Amino acid sequence: MQAYLQEAEQFKDTDKTTAIFIGKIRGLAFQIEDVVDEFNYKLEDCKHGRFTGKMKKRLKHIKTWRRLAAKLQEIEAQLQDANRRKKDYAVTGRSASAARSTREGQALHFTRDEDLVRIEEHKEGLIQWLNGGGDDPERSSSKVTMVWGMPGVGKTTLVDHVYNTVKADFDGAACVTVSGSYRIENLLKKIAAQFNITVDVTTVEMRGLAKSILNYLQGKKYILILDGVWDEHLWSEIRDVFPTSNCTGRFVITSRKQVVLATRESAYAIHLELLQEHYSWLLFTNEAFGNADDKECPLELQELARKFIAKCQGLPISIRCIGRLLSLKPPISAEWEDVYRGLDLQMAKDVIPDAHMILKVSLEALPYNLKNCFIHCALFPDDYVLKRMKMIRQWIAAGFIWEKDDSKTLEEVPEGYLV
Repeated sequence: MQAYLQEAEQFKDTDKTTAIFIGKIRGLAFQIEDVVDEFNYKLEDCKHGRFTGKMKKRLKHIKTWRRLAAKLQEIEAQLQDANRRKKDYAVTGRSASAARSTREGQALHFTRDEDLVRIEEHKEGLIQWLNGGGDDPERSSSKVTMVWGMPGVGKTTLVDHVYNTVKADFDGAACVTVSGSYRIENLLKKIAAQFNITVDVTTVEMRGLAKSILNYLQGKKYILILDGVWDEHLWSEIRDVFPTSNCTGRFVITSRKQVVLATRESAYAIHLELLQEHYSWLLFTNEAFGNADDKECPLELQELARKFIAKCQGLPISIRCIGRLLSLKPPISAEWEDVYRGLDLQMAKDVIPDAHMILKVSLEALPYNLKNCFIHCALFPDDYVLKRMKMIRQWIAAGFIWEKDDSKTLEEVPEGYLV
């Protein structure tokens, strides 16, 4: 049944009735798991105690055995019915190209020079400004730089790359993601932790926390990145925490909203726009063929490649996502056409706009053993620090890790998922 569900996953978006059918099969699989779990629990209970005690437990569980047996017979009848009707749904006849497995085990790295297509000039300008230089006197005198643009345009990629490049040149450096439902106190705790300020953030009050940050940064050269700011009042609420006299403080704020530019300082703004066709092509080929000796797109795939790029409409996150997905497929037309049909299918449904549609197609193309693990991460809030072993144990407890490898323990298998 697990094998059948793995095969059927690719067809669940074909139409509504097929999705309902696959959902029913998945529900039956869960019911079987429940029956087996209950049976094992009751059986284990019968193994403990003296002989008479064991016999009493077995007699007590007779009704349970009958109920579980009846439940299994009911499930079997439903499975037989589903098997007879599966030909009526689009879950058979998988093409040979789709049957080829994707190349698993390739690591995806998310902050690279190749990601900075078309924003290299912004990178150099931002580094110069952080170090107090630059040709623009107005910009050099500003303490705050705003990086803004629509979601997925590359704001975080830019500031993350710049931050990792220059942070060693400063006495203190902090890069904090701001959630949409932030609290000032929690935000200051994160900032203090990033600056390695020795303070007990679990007990200190907000005023004491703000004073600790102010005292620590006094007389230092420091930078602070606030990534993903939504609230236009955030900076005005926290700016007085940071010293400006006898020190050099530089602040970078990213946001999808230009209105967040409202600050008391004259902030310098960087507006990241959609990629033009030339840069879209460069980014796509970097992602799709980055692991190849020759990064050029084969002639027979160029028409399809341009169709993919047109779907992405110049949005870097969409181009990177679809390019990386295709990099895991054999570079042949049949494989690429399968992915393209998936995009067309989502567009026809017209329920997942823009980048979300492409991200969903990429999610559906993940190997079956990775998909549930990836979706599980959505349980955690924005900016949450995931503990690797804790998350792996949660995956095991949820039954997401079922692969068998004689050379590895059950905890070592998902280690490969995180490479």
